[in-house]
This record gives sequence, C-alpha cells and structure tokens, in this order.
Amino acid sequence: MPPEIVGHRGALAGQRFAIGSKPLTFGRRSGNSVVISDASISRLHAEVRREGHGFVLYDRGSANGTLVNGERATSHVLQPGDLFTIGEESFCFEAADPMETILDLSVLDALTPPPVEEPGPVLEVTVSGGGPVGLAFALQLESLLGRRVHITVYDGRWTRDGDGDGGRVVWKDAKQGNVRRQQVVTVQSRQYMGLAEEIRERLFQEGEYSEMWPSGADSVDGRAPRNIRIAHVEDALLELAGEKSGRIRLVPERFDAVEHREVAAASHVLAVCEGGRSRTREHFAGKFGRADSSIYSLDGAHLQDVVLGLKVKSGLSDPMSVLLTVSQNRFLLNSLRGEGFLNMRLTDSEAREVVGIDPVRQVFEECIASRPCVMNRGADGDFLCDTHRTLFLPALIKSSALWKRVGEGLRLFGVAEEDLTAVTAFRLDMVQRTRFTARLYAATASTPGTYGFLLGDAANAIHFWPGRGLNSGLASAVSLAWTLSGTWRGRPLRDADFVRHEAAMSMLQYRHKSRAWNAMITTDGNGETAAIKEVIEQGITEAADSAEGPHSTHSREADLEALMDQLRSIRDRLAPRLPGMPDDAQLRAHLETLRGETLHTLLRSGPWDTRTVGGEEVDIDIFYAQQGAAVAA
Repeated sequence: MPPEIVGHRGALAGQRFAIGSKPLTFGRRSGNSVVISDASISRLHAEVRREGHGFVLYDRGSANGTLVNGERATSHVLQPGDLFTIGEESFCFEAADPMETILDLSVLDALTPPPVEEPGPVLEVTVSGGGPVGLAFALQLESLLGRRVHITVYDGRWTRDGDGDGGRVVWKDAKQGNVRRQQVVTVQSRQYMGLAEEIRERLFQEGEYSEMWPSGADSVDGRAPRNIRIAHVEDALLELAGEKSGRIRLVPERFDAVEHREVAAASHVLAVCEGGRSRTREHFAGKFGRADSSIYSLDGAHLQDVVLGLKVKSGLSDPMSVLLTVSQNRFLLNSLRGEGFLNMRLTDSEAREVVGIDPVRQVFEECIASRPCVMNRGADGDFLCDTHRTLFLPALIKSSALWKRVGEGLRLFGVAEEDLTAVTAFRLDMVQRTRFTARLYAATASTPGTYGFLLGDAANAIHFWPGRGLNSGLASAVSLAWTLSGTWRGRPLRDADFVRHEAAMSMLQYRHKSRAWNAMITTDGNGETAAIKEVIEQGITEAADSAEGPHSTHSREADLEALMDQLRSIRDRLAPRLPGMPDDAQLRAHLETLRGETLHTLLRSGPWDTRTVGGEEVDIDIFYAQQGAAVAA
C-alpha cells in the first residue's frame, strides 16, 4: 500500500493522510494538510517530506516539540510503525509493499551490506557578519535543512581561544579591539517563538532574561516580551554554532567582498548581516540599489537622533520603571533586574557636547559619538575610552548643563551616582530600501549562481526607542531560512523562489520603520509635525525663561500636576497587565525630587504614542502557511 500517516490517538484517530510529492504539514493554521486545533500547537508545527526513497519527519521549531516513539526529535527518518505525537494527537507511519508483507527484510542484513545513503545536493551558504542576526539565520537554517546545508560564517570580531585552527571560536575582548555591547534588548514573543526550539532553549536559560514589559498586542498566546542582554545573545548563539562544526563553519575574520569573491561566487547564498554600516552591502550597491533617505526627513533634512547611553543599576521596581519610561520621551530604561542602559535622547546642542578629550594632547575627539565607543568609569570617577584614551568631557565639567541633566535622569530612575558605570552614544537614522534580494553572480560552468540577501540592520537599521531592531533582524533571518528550506531542491535558485521573503522584508520595513518614525516625531493639535528632540529643546528654553520670571513656583506645580495626570492615565491602562504599580503618593514623592526644568522637559516631550507605536508585530507566518508546497520544476 502507499505510505500514509494514520491518526492513532486523539480527535483525528482513524483518519488517514496520504504522503505524496508535496510535504504533509501539521499545525494550528488552517492551511496545513493536517489541522490540529489546540492552542499549544504552533501555526506550522511539523511536516513529513519525501526525501530520496524514504520519508523524514521534521519539527519546525515548534514551541512544545514533537515526540517520536516517546523521544523528543527535531528530525527523524520514518520507519513503518513509528509513532509520533503532536500535542494531544498521535500518528502512526504506515508503509508496506508486497515484498515487506511476506518477508522480513532483516534476514538479508547478513547477506547484503547496508546501502550508502546519498546526502543529496548541499546548499552552500556564506554569511558575512556573525552577530545575533547572522548566527540566528545560520542556526535556524541548519535546524531546517540539516545535512542538506553547509554554512560558513565570517566575523572579524571573533578569535580562537587556542593555537592553530583547532581552538574554539570566541568573541574578542576590549584589549583585542572589540568593545562588547552590554545593552539590554526587548524581544517580542512573535519573534522568539519563530526560532527553533534548540535556539530558544540556549538563549532563554534561567536567570538570563526577565519579563519586564507586559504582554499585549505584540504577544503570541499571551507570552510576554523578554528582556535579555545582547552580549548574552551573542555568546549563546556563537557557542551553539560552534557545536555544529560539521554543518556550520566559523571563520574569525572579516568578510571582504573583493578578497572573498571566489568564496561568494561558489555559494548559492550570501547573507549580508554586518549591520547598518555594512561594507558588503555597499560593495553590491549596484545590485541592491541606493537607499532613499527622503521619506525620513523633515523640511528637506534627513532626521537623525543622538542618544546618550548610560550603563546603570536602577533601584526602582520594574512596574515603576515601565510607567516612568512610557510616560515621557526623554529617557528610556531597558534593564534586566535593574541593570542595563538608561538611554537619554539629546537635543542637537547637547549632542555637540558629546565629545572626549585627550588629556595628554589636550585635543577633542568625537570617538564616543561617531564610533561609537564605550567609556568606562575608572577608580577616580572619570569615564575613559580604552581604545582612544580619551575622557568624557561633560563629566569632567561637573557644572555643565548636560551633565546636570544626566544627573536628573539618574534621579528619575532611582540610580545612585556611583551606579553609573559607563557612557556611550548612538547616532540613529533610517532610510528606505527598494529591495533586499539580488542576484549577485550569474551561474557559470563551475559556479552555481549566487543570490544575496540583506538581513538585520544591513536591511533595516531601526531607531531602538520602540525596541524593534533585533526583532526585525530575527524575523528577517527566520523568513529567509524558511524560504530556503522550502525551495531548496538542488536546482539553481530563481528570483521567483524569493517572492514571499521579499514581501515579508517589505512588510517588516514598513511596520517597524513607521513605528520608529513615530518615536522620532510628534504632531501637535494643529497638525504641525516636529522632531521630538526639538520639542525637548523648546521645553528646556521655556523652563529657563520661566525660572527667570516671577511665576516659577506656580509653573513647577502646574507641571507636576500635569505629569501626575499623565502617569495616572497610563497606570490605569497598564495595571491589569502589570501588577505592582506605584500609588499617587509614591509617584508624587518621587517626582518632587526633580528640578523644575526636568519636570517641564518631561512633560513637553510627551508620553509614548501607543496608538501609533503600538500594535501587532509583522506576522511573517502568513507567507509560509504552505511552507512545504512543491516548487515547479
């Protein structure tokens, strides 16, 4: 009889599902071959594929896994009688031909040597950039294609911890010229649930993340966003990739599009994951096209924000920190159990003060704003850049207006002065890209033809104020991995193979950048649009003018009451999803410690516009409901 999957236990018991040339898919989404209506089941949970002369069951990175004969498995070559379980449903693989019904083929084992299994065509993939997005893409693709893929990842920020080529690949430290990022990022459940289970388990180990923000429209199945240190993400993914040396090769050197041309041309895929300043992307600008900055401009000028990052330890509770963060647009705290970065949006005049000074040569350097560099606090209290040996100038001039405002931000979030341990800065802007996929090299007699893909910040550098940069990057990595696993059949790749991925990338660009744009601008009651940094500048000026006039006390009290009203409104919305909110007395006592200028500036900056910044993440699953659909020859 032809091979079939037969319901063994559960609501589908007794039902038969034939396996043909198209993969048989299992999941919660209605487009699957076998629909399982259970909230614990992923949209695309698992699938059975014909491969060679057999059939292989794949778990597609589901949240709760797939059991085969009682053991959890990510892939399994099915044998007649195998039982596999998805949620409350179990299925049996049935296959037999006339020979199998009259003869136990095991008696031939002693007479016939076992056949040599052919691996089939291998997809050759090169990844330029081994940060979180590049590594997540490599691991996701390896989990989907297994032995049918070979991936080489390049990154110049790596080194080997032993002599020769046998040492483990690890991240360089600051003495080796690599300043590790210590920021805390917020990953939405729609994105982390798209990762293979093995990746999720390695990332979200106990103690390595927190659920500071409440669940909402961004959440899948009520799962909350998770705060996690970017350095831990980098370490965990690199460690996991290093354990898969048979399929993922890690090269501790920077990918150079000229020097490594033969490497790229010998690959089917070149994934560009080097970040917003990607040299590889610029090398192939003629293929991907030039970016358009006009859509993110005001009055003809490309809008750019400068953010001062303050490494801190806050003494406030998570509910208090969330409430204070979303109530204004001057400061944003992203932390893991209070430790993280307090980000301060700067005005243009303040940004010009973000410089370092060489104490020996007595010259100014812009290293902190243009590299960026991290300046760590020394025993003497000064903030020193280890790379350029410069000191953070505003901190040296204790009376500087900028440093006083930094102190107010620390006070707002309950940070003791000694718990500010480092400063850095970010320049943030956005551009619109016309395409994310391009044929880089045509096929020749000896090369397969190479397609290039922009992923992560190389595709969509996003203002981090709404916290969507890594989310967009992970979604782009998952989308491309799904596309390649669904289309790779050993034949040359085509433009048509990537229609869904290109559409997913365009959706990510539109949603995340529109969200980020609304975190850079504000519109008043008359419909006039202005940059939030300019509104903050106006607030500082107004506060200074008020302080010099006869009504400064009244103005401070009015600002305090207006801020309290704002906080109450936001607290009422958040309280059902985030218990432990502070009461009015706690809030008032906390705000009373701030200067009048600070209160006025916070009020003028406005609260987060959750109507435009909020809303659902892009659901790339809609493009992959028929993930296993056959591809025309």
